[in-house]
Amino acid sequence: MIRMKIHLPNSVWIGNIDPFLKAFDTTDKEILEISTHKKWVSVHPVVLSMVTALGLKMRAEGKEIKFYKPTATSKHYFERMGLFRILKLNSKMKITEHESAGRFITIQVIKDSKQLDKFITDMIPLLHSEPKKVEPIRYIILELVRNVFEHANSNEGAIVCAQYYPKSNTIRIGVVDNGMGIKKSISQSYSPKTDIEAISLALTPGITGTTTKIGGTESNAGAGLFFIKSLAKVNRDFFMVYSGKGMYKLLKNPKNKEVKLIADPLKDHSSYKNDYPYWQGTVVGIDLCLDEHSDFDNLLELIRAFYEKARKERTREKYRRPRFI
Repeated sequence: MIRMKIHLPNSVWIGNIDPFLKAFDTTDKEILEISTHKKWVSVHPVVLSMVTALGLKMRAEGKEIKFYKPTATSKHYFERMGLFRILKLNSKMKITEHESAGRFITIQVIKDSKQLDKFITDMIPLLHSEPKKVEPIRYIILELVRNVFEHANSNEGAIVCAQYYPKSNTIRIGVVDNGMGIKKSISQSYSPKTDIEAISLALTPGITGTTTKIGGTESNAGAGLFFIKSLAKVNRDFFMVYSGKGMYKLLKNPKNKEVKLIADPLKDHSSYKNDYPYWQGTVVGIDLCLDEHSDFDNLLELIRAFYEKARKERTREKYRRPRFI
């Protein structure tokens, strides 16, 4: 029997996620085996979303999932975050579910706009009462889940999870799907040769798989991922996109270095490779520090202004190209 094995160490964050991604094979298998660190586990929500997405895919194909003896601590964590419930695994434990508001959003499966609207209405405002802290979180989840609806063609919808870490005053968010992936989506209008090239195009302002027109269409301007990456960059936070064999990671900008928005994501302070195990779909993770920073509306206006400038420059460049008759 061919088995897919996933091991969850005690901690995996965006900054050190590379070894975790390299350690498993997501090609078709008959059994999904999940094991955990012997003592405790606390991982980035994007990791929980990935495990859930793989489990849902296996369930949909009628295949088996085995979760090997998590410890009491880690078992409680997975139970509270909703992993066992969504994957229909019997944890054989009952816990008192304390109020999650202000601390985390359990793993959610969102399949349509109605569910997304309810998720935004019910869950996001509970995290923090100050609008300037709520709005970036609302915006990020709205944009990422809409991306799944518009581009992914995913039967399982979007798998979303978020958690607040008071010590660093940071919200960490993961949005994952089992859809067609960025390369196939962007290839409807462009011709990327690799997954990293496709991810780079998806992060470039004004590029969308729905049209070759710079700036996209009225309903899809090719701005969502660029805006989210820019929010992370201005806040000096981590951001990652993983699709196919490619993974792009925005690294934290040094505090002594002025933050400048750049149209080409590969010229940002980042790391990227095209040799990861193949992921069928798209994985997006982001950290967002909630310390004092620019007003969100002003920050969005700054990013919009840069987006418009970059879009116009790309359009001018397109029409400067020589035409041969």
